[in-house]
Amino acid sequence: MSIRTGAGAASHPGEPHDPAIATRLNWLRAGVLGANDGIVSTAGLVLGVAAATTATGPILTAGVAGLVAGAVSMALGEYVSVSSQRDTERALLDKERGELADFPEQELDELTALYEAKGLTPATARVVAEELTARDAFAAHADAELHIDPDELTNPWHAAGASALAFTVGSLLPLIAVLLPPAAARVPVTFVAVVAALALTGYLSSRLGGAASRRAVARLVIGGALAMAVTFGIGHLVGTAIG
Repeated sequence: MSIRTGAGAASHPGEPHDPAIATRLNWLRAGVLGANDGIVSTAGLVLGVAAATTATGPILTAGVAGLVAGAVSMALGEYVSVSSQRDTERALLDKERGELADFPEQELDELTALYEAKGLTPATARVVAEELTARDAFAAHADAELHIDPDELTNPWHAAGASALAFTVGSLLPLIAVLLPPAAARVPVTFVAVVAALALTGYLSSRLGGAASRRAVARLVIGGALAMAVTFGIGHLVGTAIG
């Protein structure tokens, strides 16, 4: 463990060591990405319809339908994914409890070996393993062997709700942007609003992840612009063919 003194100690930008803070940052990253999905998918949908018709009704219907379908899909996908992960983690934890009950000495040797692999000497690793086992053997093995915190398993309902909410918030921006202006200004206003929103979400996600902001912003803006251009073009062709 390093000790920092002086002015550099207060400004050290390292990753948070509090698991609760790290968990909140992961949720925030997921929320930003979910909002980005809502922005891009709904923008592409409403611009595609706007290219085919200037009537407000079809655009509103398509936008709301896309918002609801996307939010439900995101929530369901997140629920299934997190539930599967949670079931796997619970099964591993139950297995570890059984092994600790049936083979305590072998589990102590295993914990010692794990700390030796981390760089401790055999004697020190044994002392650490014995002290952690005496305090809470199950927690020690869950951390060192499984890398799971039994008290911090992700709730699939929370994950599903957060994904649906983030997608909905992201979807509202292009939906409002395409409905408020006059028909002639719908497409450019929506395009500008979406590009600005994508630039903001790209910046936020890069800052939260510690990555280069310029590249993250460029990826999202270029990808979103291409998606809107493609859907607008298809909508225009379909609308012309039908008309």
